[in-house]
Amino acid sequence: MSELRRVVVTGLGAVSPLGHTARSTWAELKAGVSGIGPITLAADREALSQKVAAEVKDFDPLKHFEERRLSTLDRVSQFAMVAAREAIAQSGIVFDMPRSLRTATIVGTGTGGQTTVDESYRRVYLENKQRVFPLTIPKLMVNAPASQVSMDCGLRGPAFVVASACASATHAIGLAFQMVRGGVADYAVTGGSEACITFGVVRCWEAMRVMAPDTARPFSKDRKGLILGEGAAMLVLETLESAQARGATILAEIVGFGMSADAGDITAPDQGGMARAIEGALADAKLAPQDIQYINAHGTGTAANDETETQALHQVFGGHARKLAVSSTKSMIGHALGAAGALEMVATVMAVREGVAPPTVNFLGPDPACDLDYVPNEARKMPIEAALSNSFAFGGLNAVLAVRKFA
Repeated sequence: MSELRRVVVTGLGAVSPLGHTARSTWAELKAGVSGIGPITLAADREALSQKVAAEVKDFDPLKHFEERRLSTLDRVSQFAMVAAREAIAQSGIVFDMPRSLRTATIVGTGTGGQTTVDESYRRVYLENKQRVFPLTIPKLMVNAPASQVSMDCGLRGPAFVVASACASATHAIGLAFQMVRGGVADYAVTGGSEACITFGVVRCWEAMRVMAPDTARPFSKDRKGLILGEGAAMLVLETLESAQARGATILAEIVGFGMSADAGDITAPDQGGMARAIEGALADAKLAPQDIQYINAHGTGTAANDETETQALHQVFGGHARKLAVSSTKSMIGHALGAAGALEMVATVMAVREGVAPPTVNFLGPDPACDLDYVPNEARKMPIEAALSNSFAFGGLNAVLAVRKFA
């Protein structure tokens, strides 16, 4: 077996409730700014019980795409493409031939083109129209973000979407990492995208009774649930050898990836499944628990998830758990479902690069069941040599990435 290659991050891109670039998103995360506000995107929003979400604000597709092209691009693909363009531009890579053939495009999404679905159903069921737009299927299909990014950026290697609910983007990045590390691809453009704030999706989440009426307070006392979010984040991965040969700026090194399945309940979180994924990432990275300083938690803000994730961290890290800085950026950007892990990976990479743990905002005080250091309300400057990014999904699907500072 050939020796595994080291994999580094050389580009980041993001479209989020805090900004339309990775740079602006990270700046607002450090400042503890909340992107949660009134729902404006959903049709008939007055009929919704849920009134708040974390929307991407002031996103004008015409600033990024020709008008004629928009007829084939759902909002979920638009976000992915804009984030990918930014990440590629930062990396400095020109994906010409033959490099294009060795570049993977792997994107996570949980729901696909829900704006198109909502609009099409409204047209058929409410307006009694006999026809829908002829390219509705290519626009809404779950693989559209990966297909559109590959076409837009000229990437001709392996390309596909990963759909594993809230772990989708972390699974996508992890698979891309493994492909570059193992030599299946030399480069990867990878991440996640979601545009799920529609009447139908919000109404379905209302039925689950897991959303907070006001804001997200992960790990805090008096937390009341999650807040839906949307957006995209993309990363450019390449081998260390390639990055150094190009003289590229290396943002961080991905060193491990862990996965597990609970094989239990479709919605209830499982401590054992979470712990196995965390342990798998540490083992893959050849890191001991005490080597980790920061964890970007899944941290949804629901009572069950936050307590279970805390227990899993105690199980894996033992006494070192109380020395960890653990924060949930979902407190600021909401829960972007299939894109959540990618947005959180941008935060984790930048936390390692700058030595800053972003805060968990809206924190009202400790909950007895959540007894770790959650970086309450203000970012913290601290040495971060290695960090984890956790994603735990409905269906009991768990994925964890390990990131190390590159020096």
